[in-house]
Amino acid sequence: MITHLKHTFRSLKYRNYRLFFFGQSISLIGTWMQQIAMIWLVYRLTNSVFLLGFYGFCSQIPMFVLAPFTGVISDRYNRYFIMIGTQISSLLQALILAILFYTGTIQIWHLFVAGIYLGCVNALDIPARQSFVIDMIEERKDLGNAIAINSSMVNGARLLGPAIAGILIATTGEGACFLLNTLSYFFVISSLLMMSVTPREMQTRHSHIFQGLKEGFSYTFGFVPIRYIILLLGLVSLMGMPYTILMPVFATQILHGGPHTFGFLMGSLGLGAFIGALYLAGRKNVLGLLKVIPIAAATFGLGLIAFALSRLFYLSLVLLLFVGLGMIIELAASNTIIQTLVDDNKRGRVMSIYTMAFMGTAPFGSLLTGKVASMLGAPNTLIFGGILCIVGSVFFWSKLSEIRRIVRPIYVKLGIIPEG
Repeated sequence: MITHLKHTFRSLKYRNYRLFFFGQSISLIGTWMQQIAMIWLVYRLTNSVFLLGFYGFCSQIPMFVLAPFTGVISDRYNRYFIMIGTQISSLLQALILAILFYTGTIQIWHLFVAGIYLGCVNALDIPARQSFVIDMIEERKDLGNAIAINSSMVNGARLLGPAIAGILIATTGEGACFLLNTLSYFFVISSLLMMSVTPREMQTRHSHIFQGLKEGFSYTFGFVPIRYIILLLGLVSLMGMPYTILMPVFATQILHGGPHTFGFLMGSLGLGAFIGALYLAGRKNVLGLLKVIPIAAATFGLGLIAFALSRLFYLSLVLLLFVGLGMIIELAASNTIIQTLVDDNKRGRVMSIYTMAFMGTAPFGSLLTGKVASMLGAPNTLIFGGILCIVGSVFFWSKLSEIRRIVRPIYVKLGIIPEG
């Protein structure tokens, strides 16, 4: 048992990654608490499904617009200093929200502006943070494990954050979530400052940023394995991921609950995702992950459809476990395969396109989801999204043999699989 745990968490032997893990673990709990509080507060102030979707659009659209450019910045400048700057910026946003709430001056437009601001910060932070993982891992063979542990960290926080937020919202109000999130950023900033980071060789900055952007897109979509992974990820994000925007509707109108119900639903998603991340962390290497990606996407889609049809609270909790499980396995497996295959000097740009596919398409999905749900209802909207996720997974499965033919020589060269 102890040996298995050591294998599962082997990336924590690297000091920088260990600091990153513990600092982010605390900070991300606060992040999820604030995210739940923001969604709930928008719904409480407006009682509008469409405005819920529009808020999701506003908070995520900066990712779609800015991520390709921030990926170039991540390749050209020091990712470590970028991350310190983005964490400080996020701290200030949470602090302002807390002040507005406790002074009784918070209004709906404040939430939209705060969402757009944080979206801009995340557009810079996420590609840098995703690319920085490899800078903290001294042996490339442990990269997949580090990415899986990072996913378990995110989803462990996703398990705790919404549950705590649901209790706090019901007892003290949304402001407590903003305030605790502010405090949580001190942990991640401190962990970053404690790191000993070796400066990496920076890419030349003589070429124009648009040239770097073009190179990133050409490389990503010209390389068949990464292209199909990104396309499936974009489809799932566009049509499936916006389900979170509709959770307040399911909590109140479908399951007849309140903020506690909302918190438990989101917590169940986090638990499923946490289990999925631990499964990936326990894998010895990346072999077999290509097959896992479409299976996970199909599981996610089927889980959404079943959840949409459920009218029982406890059954809904169980079904959301499978939604969270499928979601994180597809995301983390895609991340691992891409990071294993990509050239180091294009890593930031490829990860920015990964971010754009994962989070950048979500605003359009949120807007579409809010509009469709206002016309057809929340359950029918999720069923439609789940069906499209399954269709995408079937298409990806049909391309597996083509992808494997290209990936195999690369894995042989990297020493992941034996030659011959």
